[in-house]
Amino acid sequence: MPDKDKFNNSEINTELDPITSLIAEFSDPEIEEEEFRNDFFQGLSGRRKKAAFTLSIIWLVTISLHLISWSFWVVLGLGIFVTIQALRLMFASPSLNKDISFEQNELNLPKISLMVSAKNEEAVVRKLVQMLLSFDYPQNLYEFWVINDNSSDNTGIILDELAQKHCQLKVLHRDNTAKGGKSGALNQAFALTTGDIVGVFDADAIASPSLLKKIVPLFNNQKIGAIQVRKSISNANENFWTQGQSSEMALDSYFQQQRIACGGMGELRGNGQFVRRLALDSCGGWNEETITDDLDLTIRLHLDNWDIDILEHPSVEEEGVKKAIALWHQRSRWAEGGYQRYFDYWRFILSNRLNWRKKFDLLYFFLVQYIFPTAAIPDLVMVITRHHIPLIAPLTSLTVVLGFWGMFTGLKRTKMTGKQSLIENVKITIQSVLGMIYLTHWFLVMPVTTARISIREKQLKWVKTVHEGSSDNLELGLTKP
Repeated sequence: MPDKDKFNNSEINTELDPITSLIAEFSDPEIEEEEFRNDFFQGLSGRRKKAAFTLSIIWLVTISLHLISWSFWVVLGLGIFVTIQALRLMFASPSLNKDISFEQNELNLPKISLMVSAKNEEAVVRKLVQMLLSFDYPQNLYEFWVINDNSSDNTGIILDELAQKHCQLKVLHRDNTAKGGKSGALNQAFALTTGDIVGVFDADAIASPSLLKKIVPLFNNQKIGAIQVRKSISNANENFWTQGQSSEMALDSYFQQQRIACGGMGELRGNGQFVRRLALDSCGGWNEETITDDLDLTIRLHLDNWDIDILEHPSVEEEGVKKAIALWHQRSRWAEGGYQRYFDYWRFILSNRLNWRKKFDLLYFFLVQYIFPTAAIPDLVMVITRHHIPLIAPLTSLTVVLGFWGMFTGLKRTKMTGKQSLIENVKITIQSVLGMIYLTHWFLVMPVTTARISIREKQLKWVKTVHEGSSDNLELGLTKP
């Protein structure tokens, strides 16, 4: 059972973590554990330098591979590694949680606390509260908190009115002196909650009334620290961008299921995440110094020996962004947040806190999601300037094949109609092709984001993503200092 002690979020060190300190991580388990508990958030320093170092290494290694005679063997070795992991993912047999039964006696049911951080949501806050009230679960066993995070519209007034009518609704108001962004809002509300399980939704979430009854049985496994509900796009038919996001969510759920089946790492996705209170206490709550609170919490839960599972059905819906520029800003934030967890916790990842399967899983997705797209730029430069054959393209091609298979399979799983007809399979194939075309934006987002954070970091600021639909979404936005 993971240690119940809460981490100490002490003052952050402003210097770069020395690479040589890695040696000390393996020398004394007691010292390592003490550092892990007391200094868990101190690795947040020096992100810009770490990003610059990473970018320099990527360019140096890629260019060097074009200049050395034995580069073929290096690329072959990477290709074998990527192929082996791809085959493991493709042929794993996940548990899809389709036949979850809810047979627990009401006396033994856990209490659930739900939280939503809302900013300027007067247009949708009534619909949000109505959704949160609709869950088919004993009313005395679940509460929900909506945090009015310094809204300048009537969100706070509406919430106070609704709280007078519904005893399950608790309202927390934050003014302009509150810090920590979304993580700060969640931490502040978490301290007031009483649930054994804590769920987090975005303001635009649409969830099935049966969701809580599907979630609770999964926590019967005492190793499970958190559950992520599969996400889907409520306005998928709006345009090419929302359709692409819908396919991307299906691909993400596919990888989540396969990674967990291989002994790898399940991940949280913010909206529709449920965390065991004991696990959240153990790892110190949400990190207020990160731009992607869900990815940061993911890595800390795994480092603290908790597992994360995924609920495939029912899904939680959210509104997809409708314009390319909005998509760019959102994905740039996701990319930076993904990098941050490696920069912040690299020493603990390399230590014995993770088993080899999770390390193998992290290495694979770090390569295919971050390194290969970034290395494609220097690879292209060498192809053009020295007329060499591309070295990274063959590796990327392997991941593209796996991506297409994953998207196709993921879309089939979301249908829940059993065996699909030929026409349905053709439609899914076309949707998968368009989805893979849509995903090419990552080949631009990754290298640009890597270069940008190498030059200048951004500051956290809680802002609202502008949506044109009926239910808006909240984003942890970024502004330059």
